[in-house]
Amino acid sequence: MNRRRFLRTALQGAAIAPLAARGWRAFAADAGSADTGQQLLYVGTQTLKTSKGIYAYSFDASTGTLTQKGLAAWADNPTYLVFSPDKKYLYAANEIDHFGGAKSGGVSAFAVDAAAAKLNFLNAVPADGYGTTHVTVDHTGKAVFAASYDSGSAVSFHVENDGRLSMPVSHFQYTGHGPDKERQTSPHAHWVTVSPDNRSLFVNDLGLDCIHIYKLDAATAKLTPGTPEAWHSDPGAGPRSLLFHPNGKIAYCVEEMSSMIVVLDWNAAKGTLTSVQKVSTRTENWTGPTATGCKMVLTGDGLFAYACDRGDNTITSFKVDPETGKLTQLGRVSCGGDIPRHIALDKSEKWLLVANQVSDTISVIARDSVAGTLASTSKTFALSRPQCLLFY
Repeated sequence: MNRRRFLRTALQGAAIAPLAARGWRAFAADAGSADTGQQLLYVGTQTLKTSKGIYAYSFDASTGTLTQKGLAAWADNPTYLVFSPDKKYLYAANEIDHFGGAKSGGVSAFAVDAAAAKLNFLNAVPADGYGTTHVTVDHTGKAVFAASYDSGSAVSFHVENDGRLSMPVSHFQYTGHGPDKERQTSPHAHWVTVSPDNRSLFVNDLGLDCIHIYKLDAATAKLTPGTPEAWHSDPGAGPRSLLFHPNGKIAYCVEEMSSMIVVLDWNAAKGTLTSVQKVSTRTENWTGPTATGCKMVLTGDGLFAYACDRGDNTITSFKVDPETGKLTQLGRVSCGGDIPRHIALDKSEKWLLVANQVSDTISVIARDSVAGTLASTSKTFALSRPQCLLFY
């Protein structure tokens, strides 16, 4: 699927200890004690049709029902959202091509008002790259990172004491191309991930078939190339997103163009990623529109995983080996809409939510918490161009 170009004149309104230190079993215990009643959900959207920015919803985990509470904040094409570790702040990737008169995307910072289901604008800064698709924050909350797909670049920011973002600290512009003459004529940085020990940053590059690896100084947000500098996928695979298992030793790379999940062993001491397994997210013998891998989520205990695939519009469920991280497929169901851009488990982990980009819907699918399987039917709620689902 070719990425759409988003042209904007300007971005209006703009003039915790690391997981590894806490232990993944403690993290799993936290997930198990999560609220099963009313939950607050923020949804990022493409503002190409009728959406105006980031919307707030109340999610009833007893029934799987979404109720919109209104526009939480105006924002220009906020296609990915992330909280600071203390959830006082929210950062949004503005997937645009022009910011403040320059050819750049942006990153916006907001203060979270959960009681009012609102987001209060703090500031917005240029991403020094355009088509900004992803944003993340380090485990201390002092550094923010963004990837820009169209320009093929990545950037870091320092977080001020009031949650505002500095101007870019480190910036990397990639060069080169992959073997696919339509999708890989240039670099396409798509995803940024902080290591569990907060000492490394990973940048998934769909255009160059690699994950760039950096050493991170969280106090300053400065990045320096790692040794080795990258992990390389199969040619033409298109590494899109990355997710760490709660044990901090295994990572999962979803490849967009191959529709494969690569299970990776992460050696923090050596700074290396090593492939240990590959499994498909695509329907077998699929002959319809091009199917492309997208996003993966894990349960808090790390025992089950779910991945969405576009084109065939499916969600595949997996059982996870707690020692090796390897995946065993449990089943595959419809995503309940067209082009699943993002998926998320609610805090009770009884439901999987899907942001279906083209059908303008959010699907809610029941989950069997014991077997790990998903229901074959879903509830559907309308929203123009949903892109990212973030539970408070």
